[in-house]
Amino acid sequence: MPALQAVLWDMDGTLVDSETVWAEVQLELLAELGATWTIEDCMTLIGSDLRDAVQVWLARIPEGVITADELADRMFSEVVEALRKQVTFMPGALELLQALRKEEIPCALVSASYRTMIDAVLGHLPPDPFDVIVAGDEVTLGKPHPEPYLTAVERLGVDPAYCVAIEDSVTGTQAATAAGLYVVAVPQLVTVPEAPRRLVVKSLEPLTPESLRALLH
Repeated sequence: MPALQAVLWDMDGTLVDSETVWAEVQLELLAELGATWTIEDCMTLIGSDLRDAVQVWLARIPEGVITADELADRMFSEVVEALRKQVTFMPGALELLQALRKEEIPCALVSASYRTMIDAVLGHLPPDPFDVIVAGDEVTLGKPHPEPYLTAVERLGVDPAYCVAIEDSVTGTQAATAAGLYVVAVPQLVTVPEAPRRLVVKSLEPLTPESLRALLH
């Protein structure tokens, strides 16, 4: 059995059910700003970099109502406030993370979310659950570009060919695949197609460190 050198986790929709929080904030705030925005529109932005999402939102808001920076700040701060109060972990996520930590398999968090939002989520976990964290505001190019994952494997000092990424979105899956990782996709609101070096599952609940090792065989 080949060595599993590290597991790299996406956060939103993979570790925690923050996509629901994002959708609720988008629907409320964009309606307040005069935009027509639906749950289907929210789904098109799952896994997107915040900088890219702001441009999509602005195109729906009447001109002159709000600037890009103001919109980003308001959207971001409202989501962060909601996550500080409460998070819902995805089924099987905490159990798998704890099993990996027990076996001393390095773990990284690779998220399109900014560091402040990540910190809000990590406040609900025991100290130092990840060896490396790469936030969306700490890279030049966000997902689907491979930079976030390449940055994480470099900091971990591991070979991406012997690492597994856990993702829920098309953009995140594309980023991890482009970086050379095996991908376990757990789509919730969008469809992630089958592909080489990719396993699409309905839930993380059946997964164990042993089953992740077997994927690399």
